[in-house]
Amino acid sequence: MTAVSELTRSDRAEAWAARRDAWKRGIYRFRGSTLSLVGFAICAFLLFVALFGPWFVPYPEHIVGGIAPRERFLPPSFAHLFGTNELGQDVFTLVIAGTRVSLLCGLAVVAIGASVGTLLGAISGYFGRWVDEVIMRLTDLMLTIPGLILAMAVAAALGPGTTNMIIAVSLSWWPGFARLVRGEVLAKKEETFVLAARSLGASNARLLAKHILPNIFGPVIVKMSLDMGFAILTVAALGFIGIGIKPPTPEWGSLLAIARGYMPEDWWTAVFPGLAIFLAVFGFNLLGDGLRDILDPKSRR
Repeated sequence: MTAVSELTRSDRAEAWAARRDAWKRGIYRFRGSTLSLVGFAICAFLLFVALFGPWFVPYPEHIVGGIAPRERFLPPSFAHLFGTNELGQDVFTLVIAGTRVSLLCGLAVVAIGASVGTLLGAISGYFGRWVDEVIMRLTDLMLTIPGLILAMAVAAALGPGTTNMIIAVSLSWWPGFARLVRGEVLAKKEETFVLAARSLGASNARLLAKHILPNIFGPVIVKMSLDMGFAILTVAALGFIGIGIKPPTPEWGSLLAIARGYMPEDWWTAVFPGLAIFLAVFGFNLLGDGLRDILDPKSRR
C-alpha cells in the first residue's frame, strides 16, 4: 500500500511538472503568434462591449423599441455613427446592444453543449460495453441530422424567444463534445496514475471527477473557444430566417434580416451588423487556434 501511495504521489508530481512546463511553452508560443494575440484582443473587446456597452450607447431608448420616424435612413454621421434604420433607430446602438444578446446566447449554447457532451462522453468512454453502444449510437443518430436543420425544427416547434432558441441550438451541439471526450477518456483511463488510484480503492465517480476529467479539459476548452464563433453564427442564422430572437430585442441576425430589404440604397443598415458577426467569428477562431497551442497536447511540436 505504501509503495502504491508513493507511486501515485510521484506520478502526480511528474504530471504537474510536465503540465507546468507545457503551459510555459504554450504561453510563449501564444505570445509569439500575432494572429492569436489579435484574436484575444478582439474577444476581449467584444466581451467588454457586451458587459458595458449598453450602458453607454447614445440612444438607449432604441434598445427597448423606441423609434424616431423623422430620422429614417440617415447615413452614417457624427450624430449616428452607423446611420439609422427604417424606424429611425440608431444602428450603432442596436449593434452594441446586440453584442450582449449574441455573445450570451453563443456562450449559453456552447456551455450547455459542452456540459451535456462531456458528461455523456465521459460515461461512455469510462464504462464501455452496452453503455458505450447506447450513447454512441444516439450520438451517431444526432450527427446524421444537420445541426442547423435540427435547430430550425426545434426552434419552430418551441416558438420564438431567447430560451427556446438556446435550447434548440444546444440539442444539436453536444454530440461533437461527446465524441471528443469519449476518445480522451478511453486513453486516460489506462494511464498509470488512474490505475494506481483504482488499486487504492477509488470509486468510479472519484476516478472520473478527480483523475480523468481534469486531465482532458484542455481539448474541451479548445473546442469550446472554436465553437463560440459558430454558435454565434447559428444564432444569427436563426434570427435571420425569423425563428430566433424577435424584435424589438436587438440581435445581429434579425437586424440583418430586416435590413436586407433596403439594400443597396441604405447599405449601412446591413453592413454594420454583418461586420459585427464577422468580427465575432473571426476573433473566436483566432483565439481558439492560439489556445490549441497551450491546452491541446496533440497540437504541440
